[in-house]
Amino acid sequence: MILDDLILRFDKALRTLTVPAQSVRPVPGDNVEEMELSEADTRLSTALMRVNHSGEICAQALYEGQALTARNASVQQALQKAATEETEHLAWTERRIEELGGRKSLLNPLWYGGSFALGALAGLLGDKWNLGFLAETERQVERHLERHLQRLPQEDYRSRAILEQMKSDEARHATTAISQGAAELPQPLKLAMQLASRLMTKTAFWL
Repeated sequence: MILDDLILRFDKALRTLTVPAQSVRPVPGDNVEEMELSEADTRLSTALMRVNHSGEICAQALYEGQALTARNASVQQALQKAATEETEHLAWTERRIEELGGRKSLLNPLWYGGSFALGALAGLLGDKWNLGFLAETERQVERHLERHLQRLPQEDYRSRAILEQMKSDEARHATTAISQGAAELPQPLKLAMQLASRLMTKTAFWL
């Protein structure tokens, strides 16, 4: 059973890293006219969307790791539901990078592996801490998206629509985790998560 689970997780990892993600929901901003951006604004939007795409790679791995070691079926279900929506975020950001003529982060396999291990460890600590890790992750991502919304070029309405919908989804994931009994994480752990996130975002901006 454990071996079967690991094989399934490995297959999911390969598909996440190599196969374009699909979205059930319409892509936010699809009905918004594409505005002509300057070269500098195009580079900035591309870099920001690359960071957010890498963040969604991390989210996929994180939830897969957490679901692997979660003990409660309802917790596993909550994680899988969140992961499904994160797959849509992955598809939206990947498509937007392509529209902008950019590329994805070269370090995505590294982000995936580290996030999977972190998620599996969170699950081993028990379900309330697993949910607490989920809630804190989503809160930090929500704040991160707000900062990116402030940095986006004013005329990049299509990227803005994507990030606004992602921000709404992340807030809902955090609320769901809290309602299911998430524990409040110790402040040192929150700070460690922020530092790890900062490392990823700064690196993915360029690579």
